[in-house]
Amino acid sequence: MGFLAAVTEQLRRVFETTQDFTLFTASVFRATFTPPLYGRETLQQLYFAGIGSLLIVVVSSVVAGQALALQLARELAATGTKGQLGHFMTISVVRALGPVLVGMVVASRMSAGITAELGAMRSSDQIDALTAFGSDPIRRLVVPRVIALLIALPCLTIIGDTLALMGGGLVGQQYHLTWEAYMSGVLKYLTPKNILVGMIKPFVFALLIAVVACWKGFASAGGAKGVGVATTESVVISAVGILVSDGICTRLIFRLLHW
Repeated sequence: MGFLAAVTEQLRRVFETTQDFTLFTASVFRATFTPPLYGRETLQQLYFAGIGSLLIVVVSSVVAGQALALQLARELAATGTKGQLGHFMTISVVRALGPVLVGMVVASRMSAGITAELGAMRSSDQIDALTAFGSDPIRRLVVPRVIALLIALPCLTIIGDTLALMGGGLVGQQYHLTWEAYMSGVLKYLTPKNILVGMIKPFVFALLIAVVACWKGFASAGGAKGVGVATTESVVISAVGILVSDGICTRLIFRLLHW
């Protein structure tokens, strides 16, 4: 009976958490498409999400692109097909590596930052004060962060993909593959369908990161310790969610494109 009670309690908590997250997400969508919109707050969050994450995206993309190119170039050179490096780099980076890498890097920064900020506001009763003064906390605090990430993450993904491909070209030159030959392979396979596969994902990842981080920040309780727990959970949920949604999106897009 003790085991059954524990399982029942765990299931109850899962259902309650799912319900809370679903209702919170519905509130965010409703507030996003209804006025008023806080433009100044949105611009501030766009700067924080875009410019603030640019450096780590640049470094991560260049290093990851070179690491991937090293693995591919070595094997392709052994089989005499190093001219296909641009082809394989484009498919790997644009479709999969670029969106996921940038999403994970931005998630690790933005999830922690948003959850900690909103959690601190919850602990100091600032969110309750907004409600008392007649302001909708979701519309004022959550919607600007969602819009900012929906704009910033696709732009950062484009920058990350470009730098990763350029890093692959530098590695190709070490294996006596000219820049022109490498770029010819890149441009040949940089087709609208391949770009579509890679550019739908950042919008999904951005929505996931923003909603999860704000939800955990609003739901945090227990002072500084509670904020710390909520921040950790936010980063973990966002990271795992990106990996899961990447697999789901890839299958759905491939099916829509009849691949």
